[in-house]
Amino acid sequence: MPLSPVTGFAGDDSGKSDMARRRIVCALVAVWSSTTVWGPAHAQTRAVVELFTSQGCSSCPAADKLLGDLASDPSLVTISIPIDYWDYLGWKDTLAEPRNTIRQKAYARVRGDGQVYTPQAVVNGTVHALGSDRAAIERAIAETRTNGAAPSLPVTLAFADKGAEVWLCGLIKAATIAVGRGENKGRTITYHNVVRRWVKLGDWTGHAKSWSVPMQGLVGNGIDEAAVLLQGGTNEKPRAILGAALAALR
Repeated sequence: MPLSPVTGFAGDDSGKSDMARRRIVCALVAVWSSTTVWGPAHAQTRAVVELFTSQGCSSCPAADKLLGDLASDPSLVTISIPIDYWDYLGWKDTLAEPRNTIRQKAYARVRGDGQVYTPQAVVNGTVHALGSDRAAIERAIAETRTNGAAPSLPVTLAFADKGAEVWLCGLIKAATIAVGRGENKGRTITYHNVVRRWVKLGDWTGHAKSWSVPMQGLVGNGIDEAAVLLQGGTNEKPRAILGAALAALR
């Protein structure tokens, strides 16, 4: 079950400036049912890779670089999710949010393995791998495609019965941070597709649906991209990601 890209639409050519359009126009997000027929222009996402990382983790820069490499693959939606539990080591992560840590722990509870670490990649909301190990991430992608948890597969009635949530994530395409203390003291690290805002658009039960989101409710904090995640379960109990899309805002 694919998602359309997040797009700003300019409306008519009535002479409004681009700035005025940005104030008026919305980001349009559409979720379609599994019976929709899609052509080549609507190629589905192969996988969503969420990287849980920290500026205070000396093992993370290799994973941050790898995520940048993976971000160039158009079949992947990659998101960097900075966590805050390493802040006590002496450097407060400038991009971390407590809710990011909550999301990582919720994944561990749902999987039942309790594994929370950095750098940790969670693939399609179900399988985790070492975030600096490209081969392990590719194996996780293959596993989700085998067990039916990949976004490119049609949604079944079982998924719809459990319900799904639609989230719009405001991202910074690249954020370069000079780390002043902690394990990465003196290093300058670039983070890719960093989540800076989470907006729940609503719930999805298997029928075509769309949302209009005011652009001003998403921009700010350097946000220049947006991702849409259609994810089974709830925010507290996240399950497989059923569809995803990524687009630039400017």
